[in-house]
Amino acid sequence: MSSTEIMPAWVQARYGGVETLSFGSAPVPKPRRGEVLLRVRATALNSADVRILHGEPLLLRGAFGLRAPKQKVRGMDVAATVVALGERVEGVAVGDEVVGELPAGGGLAHDAVAPAARLVTRPAELDPLIAATLPMAGGTAWQALDRGEVTSGSRVLVIGASGGVGTFAVQLAALRGAEVWALCGERSRAAVGALGAARTFDYHSVQPGSRELGASGFDAVIDIAGTAPLKALQGLVRDGGSVVLVSGEGSRLLGPMGRLAAASVRSLGSRRTLRPLAAVAKPDVLRELVALATDGRLTPLIEHTWPLADAGAAMAHLDSGRTVGKVVVTVA
Repeated sequence: MSSTEIMPAWVQARYGGVETLSFGSAPVPKPRRGEVLLRVRATALNSADVRILHGEPLLLRGAFGLRAPKQKVRGMDVAATVVALGERVEGVAVGDEVVGELPAGGGLAHDAVAPAARLVTRPAELDPLIAATLPMAGGTAWQALDRGEVTSGSRVLVIGASGGVGTFAVQLAALRGAEVWALCGERSRAAVGALGAARTFDYHSVQPGSRELGASGFDAVIDIAGTAPLKALQGLVRDGGSVVLVSGEGSRLLGPMGRLAAASVRSLGSRRTLRPLAAVAKPDVLRELVALATDGRLTPLIEHTWPLADAGAAMAHLDSGRTVGKVVVTVA
């Protein structure tokens, strides 16, 4: 493949806000050993895309680039068609329809490369827009519920239930047979309830420690918002229960690392553990999510879709922090 081949793409020139993105062209990437070239059909955006956009926390720049991201194109979750193979690729063929997570991004473009081992087959009956929402947000929610040992009969509270991870956590916990309570914004309470939450509360008026939630009543708390005091979170779970910390507020330099370190200290000797989650791409989990979505048992909440030419508006909406569910960009 000639290095002069170009494609439509959103390119990030430097760290900052959406003003650093421009719609133009970029070289078509070449698949290396173990990678495939994808023709992107749909890209779902995640909070990770916003963090890389801003280059924060600054600690993150050690991996993604000091002054600007090494991968200039945002978008980490894609549904796509395999159009070329790198060396030593097995189990994937040209023409396959797949879904997966790109390690550093690249989805807001006509083409992208991905490790073949991260990709899962997309059944023809599963809409690529729905499939694209599954890898990162759905996978994180699944791993959070596993870490909290949420099973049938569990009583679980999801804090930050209206975002991408939160809406998946509510649905997946309900599918496991748990009784789900949820904290979210007032305007999203009806939507979160429809996903399977037995009770919903407006986080502006109800917070961990509020009488409406009671004390020591939950088997697990899935904290996605990351703003509540750790002591208040511990007070929500029974002895033997756990609080799963999916994210957290923190300094511009270290992000949530200080909060997670404090959580480890608070858990020493406690029967109400605080468990930080470091979610990773797990193709086996993604296969389960794809099967659930294909069967109609899992219905991702897609708030809005944009065409590739308007992906800057999609990033701006996600950056605003007002997203309910998922934002998807249609590419091909």
